[in-house]
This record gives sequence, structure tokens and C-alpha cells, in this order.
Amino acid sequence: MMRQYIQRDSYLQKLIVRKDNGEVKVITGPRRSGKSFLLDPIYKDYLIGVGVPENHIISVSFDIEDEDTPKELLDRKKLKEYLYSRISSQDEPYYVFLDEIQEVTDFERIVNGLNKRANVDVYITGSNSKFLSSDINTLFRGRGDEVNVRPLTFKEFMKGRKEPVSELWKEYYTYGGLPALSKMPTAEQKIAYLQRLWRKTYIDDVVERHHVENREALEAIADALCSSIGSLTNTTKVTNILSSVRHIKISDDTVAKYIGYLEDAFLFAEAKRFNIKGNKYYENIKKYYSVDIGLRNARLNFRQQEISHIMENVIFNELICRGYSVDVGVVEHRKKVDNRYQYFQYEVDFIATNGNEKYYLQSAFEMGTDEKKDQELNSLTRIGDSFRKIVIEGADIMPYTDEKGIQYMGLFHFLQSDSL
Repeated sequence: MMRQYIQRDSYLQKLIVRKDNGEVKVITGPRRSGKSFLLDPIYKDYLIGVGVPENHIISVSFDIEDEDTPKELLDRKKLKEYLYSRISSQDEPYYVFLDEIQEVTDFERIVNGLNKRANVDVYITGSNSKFLSSDINTLFRGRGDEVNVRPLTFKEFMKGRKEPVSELWKEYYTYGGLPALSKMPTAEQKIAYLQRLWRKTYIDDVVERHHVENREALEAIADALCSSIGSLTNTTKVTNILSSVRHIKISDDTVAKYIGYLEDAFLFAEAKRFNIKGNKYYENIKKYYSVDIGLRNARLNFRQQEISHIMENVIFNELICRGYSVDVGVVEHRKKVDNRYQYFQYEVDFIATNGNEKYYLQSAFEMGTDEKKDQELNSLTRIGDSFRKIVIEGADIMPYTDEKGIQYMGLFHFLQSDSL
């Protein structure tokens, strides 16, 4: 009998189309986002279902918190001996899953050796900078193929649930989409789990891996990024916050380095600021979003529950999960004020691109008055190109298009659809 679990269909399909392609499948993402579960049981069940013998699927976990992790296999030579002893045939296909393999020193030598064998298909997971896209080709000699796994989207979170969508949304925007939360019925359990992950997994992992000397500063930076989701920021601004609010003296360079560490651990993602008409990036001004909104809330002890910022963060994550590259935009507009021309800047929440596709999106929890509506539309109406312009409202509205060609849709419609 097949096991019952939340099926990560989009990620499963990504593995299926990469099966036996001769490359190392590299599954990246934050700890506890479901990378391991994607391989075993989800992908393992698929392989068994298409006729792969179970003893031809070799799975080893090196998770630092997994009590069943075979400690002796952290030794590279013993790991190699174990894996090759399990591959008893040169002709029949084998599938090797190595979970959190970065815990093994010089793991790439073993992985590359396995990948040379025509009958071995290798899948590995990792939660840190060793597996960033820029490193994959170097580590695996141009034979690495990355699949980035994130916490559950709202649509995945809803699977199998019977509660009204509005109630599920409240739960999702409060506690987020880490898969393990589905087994925790009480708020107390969820809160304790999320806060424990910060203390015992995420921060500890970053400190240990990067030999961070100033843990207090690292944690303060994590707090600052959580507090400022959806707001333009730079390293100088964060440095000033640490100095004035937390009385932590630290250089801009160290702040930039620590932010990089938090991004490398897949806890935050940056969105660069792009001048749409000028066709250029602002190098030093960005927005940062939490990869999981529940982790963000837990980091702040659920104090800052600004629904407009939370909604914007969820939309950003949804766009990333759908495969879009996401920037934040600005439109410069020149107009005459008191007989002098001045430049005004209007913000576009998101520019989402995927190949030839491009969309401009505004996140508007409440449109409210005509003045508020004009404020939301000022940027979209001044862009001037023919790509689709979309306003996502917090209200549960039916999609429609106004006389200017701007499309409107409700948040629930957007989150439950498969495309824009």
C-alpha cells in the first residue's frame, strides 16, 4: 500500500524528467523544507511504482539531527566502501540518494566517481552554500543539475484540508509552510518547533559552517531582515539599525558577509531593485524576503503581523516557486512642479520574468479609497510597454481587467492557480 503524504507534484515531475540524464541531481533548499522527503519516500515510491527493485535504491542520510544517521559513514572511505558494496551489478540501474551530503568531507569525489558509472543515477541534497548554483558546475565538473525545494506553497498546504480557505490562509500566513507542521495540531507545538529550528538548527548551522565570531550580530541581522520584509534596504541601513537599536558595533562589510551567510542557508532571498525605463539595476538597494513566512514570524515572536507585508512576502515566494526570476521595480517619471521639472519614482512591487514571459505585479491588501488606488496604479500606468500588469488584492474578488488593460485578481485566486 502506498503511503499517504503531501505530494509535491511539481518537484516530483522535475526529478522524473531528470531521471537517468547522466548528471548529479542536486536538491537544494533550507533545512526542514522537504528535500529529504522528496527523495524518500516521494521519489522512491515513484521509482518502485515504475518497476525499480527496492534494493536498487540506496539511501543514506547525514542529517546532523537524525539519530539514525550512520556516523561511521561520515568517513569518506567507509562511505565509498558501503555504497560500492550495495551496487552488485554493472548492468542493472541503481539510484543513490545522499541526504545532507555536505557533512562528508570531500563528498564531491565520491559523487563524481559514482556518476561516472553508467548504471548509477545520483541524487544529493544540501542546505548550504556548497550547493549554490555558482558552485555546482565546479563541484561536479559541469554535470550538476539543480532542483531548489522550498516550503509548501499555499496550494500544497491546502491539499487534503477541509477548512474554509480563509481559515487556512490565517494558519498559513501565521505559521508558514514547513511540512512537519502538518503533524502538529496545536499552536503551542507549531511555535515551539519554529523557534527551536532557529535556535538549534539554522543559526547553529550557519555559525559552525562559516566560523562566525559574532553570533549576537548574526542573530540581530536575522531579526532586522525579518522586520524589514518588503522594505528597501542596504547594508548601511542594517549597520545603523544594529548600532542605534541593539548597540552592536559592526562594519558594513561584516554585515554584508553575514547577510550572505543567511542567504546561503536559504533563509532569506534578495530581490534587486530595477529601473524599468532606465533598464539598469540599483546595485546597493534591495529588498529581502523570508523563504518561509512562519519562520519569519517565529523569529519575531509573532509580534509584527503586518498583513500587507506578509502578503507581499507570500506572493514573492509563490512567484519563485513557479520558476520566475523576481526583481522589484521602479519607474521614474518627470513632471513640472512650480515651473521646474522634477523626477519622481514610483515603485512596482514585482517584475516576474521567465524566458520571454514578463509580468509587473502590485500587491495590494486593500485598495480602499480612490487615492489609495491611484497610489497603487501610478507605477503600472507609467511603464509604457505591453507586458501584462496585474494587481493582486487581499479581497476575494473575481478577476477582471480595467479600461487601461490592468488586470485584477484576488489573493486566493492567485495562490490556487497554476499560472498568472
